[in-house]
Amino acid sequence: MDLTIAVVDDEPADRAYLMELARRWAERAGHTVRMEAFPSAESFLFRLEETGGFQLLLLDVEMGGMDGVTMARTVRKRDDRAQIVFITGYSDYIAEGYEVEALHYLLKPVGEEKLFPVLDRAAGKLRKNERTLTLDLGGEIVRMPLYQLQYAEVRGNYVTLHGKKDYTVRMTLQELERQLDDRFFRAGRSAVVNLSCITRVTRTEIFLSGGGSVPLPRGAYEKVNRAIINWR
Repeated sequence: MDLTIAVVDDEPADRAYLMELARRWAERAGHTVRMEAFPSAESFLFRLEETGGFQLLLLDVEMGGMDGVTMARTVRKRDDRAQIVFITGYSDYIAEGYEVEALHYLLKPVGEEKLFPVLDRAAGKLRKNERTLTLDLGGEIVRMPLYQLQYAEVRGNYVTLHGKKDYTVRMTLQELERQLDDRFFRAGRSAVVNLSCITRVTRTEIFLSGGGSVPLPRGAYEKVNRAIINWR
C-alpha cells in the first residue's frame, strides 16, 4: 500500500525517532511510504496547502505555538479520511482527541510494541475507506465512499443512505448489507449504523457524529455496545 505520513513534533530528537519507527514499520509491513517531518503545527499547515494532505498524521499535542489538537481541528475541516495519532507525554487531552476523530492516543515513551499495532489499524482503515457504494438513482449513477455512510434506513421498498449527501435508492436493507463491511451494525429491522460514527448510545437511541440519531429497539443496547467494543 502506498502511504503518506507526516510527523509533527517540536522536539528534534522525538521527530527523528518517530520517523525511524514509522520507516521500520512500513518496511516490515511491506508498505511504500513518503514521509515528511515538521517542527511545528504552523509549518505543517503551510505545507498542507501545497501537498493536498497526508493520509497518516503522528502529532505531538503540546508544542510551542499552535498545539496538536488545534491543528487536528484545522485538518478535519478539509480532510475526514486522514488517520490521526496523538503522541504525547500527557493524558489530559484524550477527550479532545475524540472531537477530531483521532484513531489513538499514545503516551510517551513510544516503542515498536505500542506504535506498530496502531499503524496497522490506520493502514487497515485507510484501505477500507477506499471502498465505495455504486448507487443507481434512476438515470444517474453515483459512487458514495463507504466511510461517508453514517446510517441507512428503510421505508417500504426504498433505502435512504445518510452521509454528506442523502440518497434514496430502490433496494432492500439486506441487499445493502451485502455491500457493507464489519464497521456497520444492524439496528433492528429498519436501520444499519456505521459504528465509527457513533458518539453516544442510550437504551432507546444511537447518536451520530453528523448530528443524526437512530432509534434503538428494545433489547439491542447491549448488542450495539458489544459491537462497538469488538470493532475497535
